Amino acid sequence: MPKYKVTVHTHNIATGTTLNNVFIKLVGENGESKRTWLTSLKGGFYQGTASREFDVVCPSSLGTLVLIELDKQPLPLFPQDAWFPSKVVVTTPEGDTCKFPIYRWIMDKEVHLFREGTAKRLCDETNHLARYSREKEMKTRTELYCWDTYKEGFPGSMKADNPLDLPSEIQFSFTKATQFLFTAATGITELKLKGYSDSKKSWKNIDEISKVFCCNRTVISDYAQEHWKEDEFFGYQYLNGCNPMLIRRCSELPANFPITEDLVKPSLRVSSSLLRELQSGNIFLLDYKNLDGLKANVIHTKKQYMAAPLVLLYRTPDDKLVPIAIQLKQEPGEDNPIFLPTDSEYDWLLAKIFVRSADFQEHQLNVHLLRTHLLAEVFAVALLRNMPMVHPLYKLLIPHTRYTLQINLLARAFLIADEGVFTQFAASGGEAMNEILRRSVASLTYSSLCMPEDITARGLESVPNNYYRDDGLKLWDIIHRFVEEVISFYYKSDSEVREDQEVQNWIKDIFDHGFLAQECTGIPQSFSTVPEVVKFVTVVIFTCSGQHSAVNSGQYDYGGWMPNTPISLKQPPPTTKGQSTESTMLKTFPDVGTTAQGMSTMWLLSKQSTDFVSLPSFMNYYQYHLGPKYYI
Repeated sequence: MPKYKVTVHTHNIATGTTLNNVFIKLVGENGESKRTWLTSLKGGFYQGTASREFDVVCPSSLGTLVLIELDKQPLPLFPQDAWFPSKVVVTTPEGDTCKFPIYRWIMDKEVHLFREGTAKRLCDETNHLARYSREKEMKTRTELYCWDTYKEGFPGSMKADNPLDLPSEIQFSFTKATQFLFTAATGITELKLKGYSDSKKSWKNIDEISKVFCCNRTVISDYAQEHWKEDEFFGYQYLNGCNPMLIRRCSELPANFPITEDLVKPSLRVSSSLLRELQSGNIFLLDYKNLDGLKANVIHTKKQYMAAPLVLLYRTPDDKLVPIAIQLKQEPGEDNPIFLPTDSEYDWLLAKIFVRSADFQEHQLNVHLLRTHLLAEVFAVALLRNMPMVHPLYKLLIPHTRYTLQINLLARAFLIADEGVFTQFAASGGEAMNEILRRSVASLTYSSLCMPEDITARGLESVPNNYYRDDGLKLWDIIHRFVEEVISFYYKSDSEVREDQEVQNWIKDIFDHGFLAQECTGIPQSFSTVPEVVKFVTVVIFTCSGQHSAVNSGQYDYGGWMPNTPISLKQPPPTTKGQSTESTMLKTFPDVGTTAQGMSTMWLLSKQSTDFVSLPSFMNYYQYHLGPKYYI
């Protein structure tokens, strides 16, 4: 009787082990095996190990293997555990080796189907059983992954009320879940115990802020504490801080920013002029018009304030970037002075504080939440709804959606919900938050998501000391070349792209639900050529990986020291010069409790889990899913 040799590999990931009983069924073109219990002499399948070889005996040859059915059942009185198998390898009686990639959590006792590892488009499926399996999988997926509208004008999201509603394959691992909860709990608990998080008091002096800040520190946050008042550090952050997305080269001053030669001449190089520096490409603009006219939050019964500034930055002869003019409101007027480095110390410092607070709102809602998290969710839900696991694009993209849906669900529940931390303690929380997001969605374009195009559009190709640009473009190029090689391997002509209905459904779903069917965004509604697919897939991977890291990981580094990035401000923007003092600044800062809540939240969001997976580490995954050609 034909005998099939089965080896089960469990991924080397914390808590990936199972002590449950594991069963397998082999399905081929000519029949299927009996459901077979894989008895482990070691009492389980342990992380980072391969099982012994199991025999699955069949009355006759199954023919070409198409799929396996895998399930696990708990022992009596034992709980259902979580298992993370990486692959199942089957050697046929004819001596052929078939690999069935899994790379996902199995957390229930349902039967799970896994296809043989060769990536296949729908047109590649010639076996009726394979096509049936594909159709069954997609029917299940469209029922599991449904679109929802969190709020009108927002990108579509996945329909789910809490993390337990999510399918097990996309939930946090045990490691991620426990570390996330521990970090969240310990961060705010420590501040509660010290009496900070609930305090409504104003700060008496800078030293008091240092006492809260000392709870959690990094090398960069220490540097920010020491240099936050300096113009050079202020300018540096717009190239390499948490929000490198706003700055753009200025060749002509905006009509609502009436700067004259005399105002800025003391800040320019000797014998130069504002016109000459504009023409030389040495003047840059920050425009927070997204925040204009919005009603700020009320925190602890006290009205808050945020500005919508215009800022002029200047590239000095020694290649530093420094602010030379700040206007805190969009409309010029007598009550809206243009602040200058030559003003009094606290006039100038307070103006910069209002800019940095405005940057917090713009960064968190537009640059971070919308342009990475919410778009990543759109890409993920569309992928899960439209691509079967065996499709090459699914195999290429699914690892980059890891944890996206659960993280976003938690963000909607605990950060931007009515009782969420951001809603309660940020200046833009509440009504303003929703409007900022709607404005940001309305201004979103495809080209702004393509890093090379975005850098060119903002005139930043040759700005010195722009490490976000330098590193980002290298990473973009690496991703693009890899994606191009993979896509070109599976699509030999443009006509194959046009005929792949699953790919076409995917991009249409993204256009309709993610970009609200707005043609002005430039997002494709369909793909006509191989290069179009390559470009869009590069955008997806870059957005979910490099771009998110750039705007997320440094949040506490630059925002942990509150005076550098205040979450909110308690006094209105100054309307005259010569009135600001250190006392004015301290009264303007958010109160102690608001500061503590902001600090603990940024610490949580910046904290890297120990099961973090770097881009190069995905090559091991690609080896199994796309073949040895993609293994490094």
